[in-house]
Amino acid sequence: MPLFDMPFEKMLTYQGTNPKPSDHEEYWNRALNEMHSLGTDCKLVPADFSAPNIKCFDLWFTGVKGANIYSKLLIPDGEGPFPAVLMFHGYTGASYEWVNYMPYAQSGFVVAALDCRGQAGKSEDVGGVKGNTMHGQIIRGMEDENPDKLLTRALFLDTAQLARVVMALPYVDENRVAATGGSQGGALTIACAALEPKIERLVSVYPFMSDYKRVHQLDLSVNAYKELSEYFRKFDPMHKRANEIFTKLGYIDIQHLAHRIKGKTLMFTGLMDTICPPSTQFAAYNKITAPKEYRLWPDFAHESLPGADDQTFTFISELL
Repeated sequence: MPLFDMPFEKMLTYQGTNPKPSDHEEYWNRALNEMHSLGTDCKLVPADFSAPNIKCFDLWFTGVKGANIYSKLLIPDGEGPFPAVLMFHGYTGASYEWVNYMPYAQSGFVVAALDCRGQAGKSEDVGGVKGNTMHGQIIRGMEDENPDKLLTRALFLDTAQLARVVMALPYVDENRVAATGGSQGGALTIACAALEPKIERLVSVYPFMSDYKRVHQLDLSVNAYKELSEYFRKFDPMHKRANEIFTKLGYIDIQHLAHRIKGKTLMFTGLMDTICPPSTQFAAYNKITAPKEYRLWPDFAHESLPGADDQTFTFISELL
């Protein structure tokens, strides 16, 4: 197997490179207080899509900064309470078509699939202008003195707010809720379970948004991380502010949130992943103290991993 990252044996103890802000815990505790003040009210609108024995709704709730946040919601027929699974999509994308969530819903799960604010779905970014912001979300807010203005902070909070909204539904068993996603969705899965520790199970597939400095050192600030290198080229070309910039990114680095996770964790990694380097994924994994397991695809990159969907379904279905 070719090697572009550190030897795998070192990954198993690697603790990350990106600095953690000294007030990181206070930062996220303050953020959670802001989110909790929103309550758990939501609006359910019958969806245009329908399926036998499944009720489909457009779910809307208010996120931090007053953003209108959208999620698909699928509810099995019956009285419940049902277990639930939260689904998170990749960077700049949107929730998948309804039919993709049918296996979980038809098996007895309530399914909630988030549209990330400002990306390709229906959730709005209210910063500056309403609508999409698509690319550049990692560095959005970096020039503001107040790190609370980082857009990714709001995105992480949206995942936890979705969890709270779903857990409050009368037909959901709040003690049987799982989360899963790949790439950005893998990062949001970790953020969600860290910020809402009632999440019982999570499957994070090659998570993004971890160990930014390590990514940059590997010269992999391209593709999903391209905005990181572009930011330095345009705003700090001589890296005079590099430590300040990476420290600020530390607020929205999932490795620094991972210790908050309480749920049983499964992480999937392709060792040839040059989009989200394996060492950065293990920087987060190694900080999880809850029961956990990793599974490897040695010759695979940031792509479909054979058998991963089946393994995810099997793992999450233990909540039924």
